[in-house]
Amino acid sequence: MSKYGVLVMGPAGAGKTTFCSALISHLRNNKRSCFYINLDPAAEEFVHEPDLDIKELISLEDVMEEMGLGPNGGLIYCFEFLLDNLDFITEAIDPLTEDYLIIIDMPGQIELYTHIPILPALVKHLTRTGALGVNLCAAYLLEATFVVDKAKYFAGTLSAMSSMVMLEVPHINVLSKMDLVKGTVGKRELKRFLDPDSSLLDDIGGEEDDGAGEAKDAETTMSGNSFKRLNKAVAGLIDSFGMVSYLKLDVQDEDSVGNILSYIDDAIQYHEAQEPKEPNDTMEMEYAD
Repeated sequence: MSKYGVLVMGPAGAGKTTFCSALISHLRNNKRSCFYINLDPAAEEFVHEPDLDIKELISLEDVMEEMGLGPNGGLIYCFEFLLDNLDFITEAIDPLTEDYLIIIDMPGQIELYTHIPILPALVKHLTRTGALGVNLCAAYLLEATFVVDKAKYFAGTLSAMSSMVMLEVPHINVLSKMDLVKGTVGKRELKRFLDPDSSLLDDIGGEEDDGAGEAKDAETTMSGNSFKRLNKAVAGLIDSFGMVSYLKLDVQDEDSVGNILSYIDDAIQYHEAQEPKEPNDTMEMEYAD
């Protein structure tokens, strides 16, 4: 029996937990089951209480206090401890049917997605090659305000591409918090950021949009020639691989959340595995009459 899930990732402040909450509300409004897992050992407040919370196993606060570690070192320790106790996840997910969408909310420390082989080990355990057989995709969120600083935008895009290479699962990238750039970045200008192109760096300093204002760049500390060459090299690397494109997300817009969910369903092949529902006895009797 197949299981289906999405791993919600991205840097701190990208709106991962907010997106998870909006996704859960959307699923419930559409009579669809979900199972919410929080894997951020520092998270405290939730709109929807997790069905499984890593803090029931280990918390970052306790690790920092008892082990004398900082936030980043403590987080890595928490995930190493989780990998040593994978039954914590296995026992919760194993009974779930294919009707559930498993939503896994990850912490915002970018090192987990780009530098350390902890997440690949966790993903391997969750997916079809591991113990649980979850058809899993990753949703990488990047805050839409990054588009006003092109160097920062390309750095975030490079992190997204790094996580795609590290995890080796179907992957969608999302520009979150779209409401924050309304009136700042015009629609025509924004379209250029949905498919990253190194030519975006050619016009640093802003250019006219389609009437919603001018896009203004905030690169004040990265304007030297050395930084320009570095930015060009990073953008060229992203452009040459051609792996990253973005979807737009506004969690206050039900249609926007539904659109992201449709891409998640396509990535995990959710609808392809659904069996046609048999008519119930009442319907059969009415048809016979």
